[in-house]
Amino acid sequence: MEWLVNGEGGLTTAGYAVSVVLMLVSLAAGLALADRNGKRGFSAKQLAYCAMALALAYVTSFIKVFKLPYGGSVTLLSMLFIVLVANWYGVKTGLLVGFAYGMLQFLQEPYVLSVFQVCCDYVLAFAALGLAGAFRNKKHGLLVGYIVAVLARGVFHTLGGYLYWMDYMPENFPKALAALYPIVYNYSYLLAEGIITVIIIQVPAVAKALDRVRKSAV
Repeated sequence: MEWLVNGEGGLTTAGYAVSVVLMLVSLAAGLALADRNGKRGFSAKQLAYCAMALALAYVTSFIKVFKLPYGGSVTLLSMLFIVLVANWYGVKTGLLVGFAYGMLQFLQEPYVLSVFQVCCDYVLAFAALGLAGAFRNKKHGLLVGYIVAVLARGVFHTLGGYLYWMDYMPENFPKALAALYPIVYNYSYLLAEGIITVIIIQVPAVAKALDRVRKSAV
Protein backbone atom coordinates (compact mmCIF):
# COMPACT_ATOMS: atom_id res chain seq x y z
CA MET A 1 0.00 0.00 0.00
CA GLU A 2 3.05 2.32 0.26
CA TRP A 3 2.78 3.20 -3.42
CA LEU A 4 -0.83 4.35 -2.91
CA VAL A 5 -0.63 5.99 0.52
CA ASN A 6 2.17 8.20 1.81
CA GLY A 7 3.54 8.22 5.35
CA GLU A 8 1.08 10.93 6.46
CA GLY A 9 -2.00 8.98 5.42
CA GLY A 10 -2.56 10.94 2.21
CA LEU A 11 -2.54 9.68 -1.35
CA THR A 12 0.48 9.44 -3.60
CA THR A 13 0.20 10.39 -7.26
CA ALA A 14 -0.50 6.75 -8.06
CA GLY A 15 -3.11 6.68 -5.30
CA TYR A 16 -4.94 9.64 -6.84
CA ALA A 17 -4.81 8.00 -10.26
CA VAL A 18 -6.18 4.69 -8.98
CA SER A 19 -8.92 6.47 -7.02
CA VAL A 20 -10.03 8.46 -10.06
CA VAL A 21 -10.10 5.35 -12.24
CA LEU A 22 -12.10 3.40 -9.65
CA MET A 23 -14.57 6.26 -9.32
CA LEU A 24 -15.07 6.55 -13.08
CA VAL A 25 -15.44 2.80 -13.56
CA SER A 26 -17.95 2.58 -10.70
CA LEU A 27 -19.95 5.51 -12.03
CA ALA A 28 -19.97 4.08 -15.55
CA ALA A 29 -21.20 0.74 -14.23
CA GLY A 30 -23.84 2.43 -12.12
CA LEU A 31 -25.10 4.53 -15.00
CA ALA A 32 -25.21 1.53 -17.30
CA LEU A 33 -27.11 -0.62 -14.82
CA ALA A 34 -29.46 2.06 -13.52
CA ASP A 35 -33.13 1.28 -13.97
CA ARG A 36 -35.12 4.30 -15.17
CA ASN A 37 -38.83 3.57 -15.54
CA GLY A 38 -38.08 0.06 -16.66
CA LYS A 39 -35.29 1.18 -19.00
CA ARG A 40 -31.56 0.86 -18.56
CA GLY A 41 -29.50 4.02 -18.22
CA PHE A 42 -30.21 7.68 -17.48
CA SER A 43 -31.90 10.23 -19.71
CA ALA A 44 -29.85 13.20 -20.89
CA LYS A 45 -31.91 15.53 -18.69
CA GLN A 46 -31.41 13.35 -15.63
CA LEU A 47 -27.67 13.21 -16.25
CA ALA A 48 -27.56 16.99 -16.61
CA TYR A 49 -29.44 17.61 -13.37
CA CYS A 50 -27.35 15.07 -11.47
CA ALA A 51 -24.13 16.60 -12.77
CA MET A 52 -25.35 20.08 -11.85
CA ALA A 53 -26.29 19.01 -8.32
CA LEU A 54 -23.00 17.14 -7.86
CA ALA A 55 -21.03 20.18 -9.01
CA LEU A 56 -22.94 22.49 -6.66
CA ALA A 57 -22.41 20.08 -3.75
CA TYR A 58 -18.69 19.93 -4.44
CA VAL A 59 -18.28 23.70 -4.82
CA THR A 60 -20.27 24.53 -1.69
CA SER A 61 -18.29 21.94 0.30
CA PHE A 62 -15.32 24.32 0.00
CA ILE A 63 -17.32 27.12 1.63
CA LYS A 64 -16.92 26.22 5.28
CA VAL A 65 -18.86 28.18 7.87
CA PHE A 66 -16.99 26.35 10.63
CA LYS A 67 -14.32 23.65 10.60
CA LEU A 68 -13.52 21.22 13.41
CA PRO A 69 -9.89 20.42 14.29
CA TYR A 70 -10.04 16.67 13.60
CA GLY A 71 -12.06 16.77 10.41
CA GLY A 72 -15.66 17.64 9.64
CA SER A 73 -17.15 21.05 8.95
CA VAL A 74 -20.34 23.04 8.58
CA THR A 75 -20.59 23.89 4.89
CA LEU A 76 -22.85 26.04 2.76
CA LEU A 77 -25.68 23.49 2.36
CA SER A 78 -23.50 21.02 0.44
CA MET A 79 -25.44 17.93 1.61
CA LEU A 80 -28.71 19.40 0.36
CA PHE A 81 -27.77 19.07 -3.30
CA ILE A 82 -27.22 15.32 -3.03
CA VAL A 83 -30.47 14.97 -1.12
CA LEU A 84 -32.25 16.90 -3.88
CA VAL A 85 -31.09 14.32 -6.45
CA ALA A 86 -32.51 11.54 -4.27
CA ASN A 87 -35.74 13.49 -3.88
CA TRP A 88 -36.03 13.91 -7.63
CA TYR A 89 -35.04 10.44 -8.83
CA GLY A 90 -35.17 8.03 -5.90
CA VAL A 91 -32.83 6.02 -3.72
CA LYS A 92 -30.77 4.28 -6.43
CA THR A 93 -29.81 7.49 -8.18
CA GLY A 94 -29.28 9.23 -4.86
CA LEU A 95 -26.90 6.51 -3.69
CA LEU A 96 -24.95 6.65 -6.94
CA VAL A 97 -24.55 10.43 -6.88
CA GLY A 98 -23.78 10.32 -3.16
CA PHE A 99 -21.06 7.76 -3.87
CA ALA A 100 -19.56 10.02 -6.55
CA TYR A 101 -19.66 12.95 -4.14
CA GLY A 102 -17.95 10.87 -1.47
CA MET A 103 -15.16 9.96 -3.86
CA LEU A 104 -14.71 13.64 -4.76
CA GLN A 105 -14.47 14.44 -1.07
CA PHE A 106 -11.87 11.72 -0.70
CA LEU A 107 -9.82 13.16 -3.56
CA GLN A 108 -10.23 16.64 -2.07
CA GLU A 109 -8.98 15.76 1.42
CA PRO A 110 -7.78 12.14 1.46
CA TYR A 111 -6.77 10.39 4.64
CA VAL A 112 -6.24 6.65 4.69
CA LEU A 113 -5.94 4.39 7.72
CA SER A 114 -7.53 1.34 6.09
CA VAL A 115 -9.87 0.48 3.26
CA PHE A 116 -12.83 0.14 5.61
CA GLN A 117 -12.04 3.49 7.24
CA VAL A 118 -12.16 5.11 3.79
CA CYS A 119 -15.50 3.40 3.19
CA CYS A 120 -16.89 4.69 6.50
CA ASP A 121 -15.64 8.27 6.18
CA TYR A 122 -16.19 8.80 2.47
CA VAL A 123 -17.95 6.12 0.42
CA LEU A 124 -20.71 4.91 2.74
CA ALA A 125 -21.18 8.17 4.65
CA PHE A 126 -21.91 10.28 1.58
CA ALA A 127 -23.74 7.54 -0.32
CA ALA A 128 -26.08 7.36 2.67
CA LEU A 129 -27.41 10.79 1.70
CA GLY A 130 -29.20 8.99 -1.13
CA LEU A 131 -31.51 7.33 1.40
CA ALA A 132 -33.50 10.55 1.31
CA GLY A 133 -35.07 9.18 -1.87
CA ALA A 134 -37.12 6.72 0.16
CA PHE A 135 -39.35 9.63 1.21
CA ARG A 136 -39.62 11.39 -2.15
CA ASN A 137 -43.33 10.65 -2.55
CA LYS A 138 -44.25 11.24 1.08
CA LYS A 139 -45.72 14.39 2.60
CA HIS A 140 -42.86 16.77 3.43
CA GLY A 141 -40.65 14.25 1.65
CA LEU A 142 -37.70 16.59 1.12
CA LEU A 143 -37.63 17.70 4.75
CA VAL A 144 -38.01 14.21 6.21
CA GLY A 145 -35.61 12.72 3.69
CA TYR A 146 -32.99 15.35 4.44
CA ILE A 147 -33.17 14.71 8.18
CA VAL A 148 -32.90 10.94 7.69
CA ALA A 149 -29.99 11.40 5.27
CA VAL A 150 -28.03 13.55 7.71
CA LEU A 151 -28.58 11.07 10.53
CA ALA A 152 -27.58 8.17 8.27
CA ARG A 153 -24.37 9.90 7.21
CA GLY A 154 -23.53 10.44 10.87
CA VAL A 155 -23.86 6.72 11.60
CA PHE A 156 -20.95 5.87 9.29
CA HIS A 157 -18.73 8.71 10.49
CA THR A 158 -19.41 7.63 14.06
CA LEU A 159 -18.63 4.01 13.22
CA GLY A 160 -15.30 5.10 11.75
CA GLY A 161 -14.66 7.10 14.90
CA TYR A 162 -15.17 4.11 17.15
CA LEU A 163 -13.19 1.69 15.00
CA TYR A 164 -10.25 3.91 14.06
CA TRP A 165 -10.05 7.50 15.19
CA MET A 166 -10.37 6.95 18.95
CA ASP A 167 -6.99 5.19 18.82
CA TYR A 168 -5.42 8.54 17.94
CA MET A 169 -6.77 10.48 20.90
CA PRO A 170 -4.23 11.80 23.46
CA GLU A 171 -3.34 9.49 26.33
CA ASN A 172 -4.88 11.92 28.82
CA PHE A 173 -8.25 11.86 27.04
CA PRO A 174 -10.93 11.13 29.70
CA LYS A 175 -11.98 7.48 29.44
CA ALA A 176 -15.46 8.39 30.65
CA LEU A 177 -16.02 10.40 27.47
CA ALA A 178 -14.70 7.77 25.06
CA ALA A 179 -18.07 6.05 24.61
CA LEU A 180 -19.89 9.23 23.60
CA TYR A 181 -17.16 11.28 21.93
CA PRO A 182 -17.49 9.95 18.33
CA ILE A 183 -21.26 10.52 18.45
CA VAL A 184 -21.03 14.02 19.90
CA TYR A 185 -18.14 15.04 17.65
CA ASN A 186 -19.63 13.90 14.36
CA TYR A 187 -23.21 14.93 14.98
CA SER A 188 -22.14 18.35 16.26
CA TYR A 189 -21.23 19.63 12.80
CA LEU A 190 -23.73 17.51 10.89
CA LEU A 191 -26.69 18.66 12.95
CA ALA A 192 -25.47 22.26 12.90
CA GLU A 193 -25.48 22.27 9.09
CA GLY A 194 -28.71 20.27 9.10
CA ILE A 195 -30.53 22.81 11.28
CA ILE A 196 -29.35 25.71 9.10
CA THR A 197 -30.45 23.89 5.95
CA VAL A 198 -33.86 22.94 7.37
CA ILE A 199 -34.52 26.55 8.33
CA ILE A 200 -33.57 27.76 4.85
CA ILE A 201 -35.63 25.22 2.89
CA GLN A 202 -38.64 26.02 5.05
CA VAL A 203 -38.61 29.65 3.90
CA PRO A 204 -41.66 29.91 1.59
CA ALA A 205 -39.77 31.48 -1.32
CA VAL A 206 -37.04 28.84 -1.15
CA ALA A 207 -39.57 26.00 -0.83
CA LYS A 208 -41.42 27.23 -3.94
CA ALA A 209 -38.18 27.53 -5.89
CA LEU A 210 -37.12 24.01 -4.94
CA ASP A 211 -40.54 22.69 -5.94
CA ARG A 212 -40.24 24.33 -9.36
CA VAL A 213 -36.78 22.82 -9.83
CA ARG A 214 -38.12 19.40 -8.87
CA LYS A 215 -40.94 19.63 -11.43
CA SER A 216 -38.43 20.66 -14.08
CA ALA A 217 -36.03 17.83 -13.15
CA VAL A 218 -38.60 15.05 -13.32
